[in-house]
Amino acid sequence: MLLGALEAGGTKMVLAIGNENGEILEQISIPTETPDITLPKIIDYFKDKNIEALGIGSFGPIDLDRSSKTYGYITSTPKLPWINCDIAGILEKGLGIPVGFDTDVNGSALGEATWGSTKGLASSIYITIGTGVGVGVYQNGKLLHGMLHPEAGHVLLSRHPEDTFAGVCPYHAQCLEGLASGPSIEKRWGKKAYELGADHKAWEFEAYYIAQALVGYILTLSPHRIVLGGGVMHQTQLFPMIREQVTALINGYLKTPQLDDMDHYIVPAALNDNQGIMGCIKLALMELKENSRN
Repeated sequence: MLLGALEAGGTKMVLAIGNENGEILEQISIPTETPDITLPKIIDYFKDKNIEALGIGSFGPIDLDRSSKTYGYITSTPKLPWINCDIAGILEKGLGIPVGFDTDVNGSALGEATWGSTKGLASSIYITIGTGVGVGVYQNGKLLHGMLHPEAGHVLLSRHPEDTFAGVCPYHAQCLEGLASGPSIEKRWGKKAYELGADHKAWEFEAYYIAQALVGYILTLSPHRIVLGGGVMHQTQLFPMIREQVTALINGYLKTPQLDDMDHYIVPAALNDNQGIMGCIKLALMELKENSRN
């Protein structure tokens, strides 16, 4: 079975063909231009590939309410040409196949839950910390949706006592994305994350902020495992620092086998940065199965 996968990002679109086992058979990327330019290119790529369904993991915010008139749309995005773009509907019509649709980070959470480090667990969280911060939640065997979808990269945090940086988020003075994303590191320290030494003060701040957010997610969502991905988390020295901070912040309040084994509770992504596109393959498979039941 051939399935299409589209990881729709703000700067590039990753297009792939895979199968029901999550194997990526071919993959390309194209620049994200305007919808009028980009979407026809995507249709042209997939139309002769004999795929049975397409899964899209998209930048957002997006509308995931199937009862809504704007289901399948990218909605109030800061990427202005894409505001109110019916990305799922246009591709479904252009290709004539079922289209599964979710956020890019939910796609990554699904990829890890299906084939990666959270396989077999009923609940997990995938967090990407890079250009932005996104949180995908897999709960009771399903991706979590609600009024919208999790936007937990914007949870509000207490500042590190030594941090006077204003943050980079235009909406919140002290949210996780504003204080701990890649752009915030670069703006605060004048260098990109990979240019800073492993013992730089930046990582103390990063661990402080990421751990605060994780404790909030642990207390509210109670995941069986947390996966940290994205460019910033290539700084592997962060993992022990974050685990130590999380343990200190929980302060013995919760007692579980998972929290007693932090090395296997807060973990890196396991799919060689393919978790997003593999999750899109799974979205396609899920949509195909849903359509066969209807």
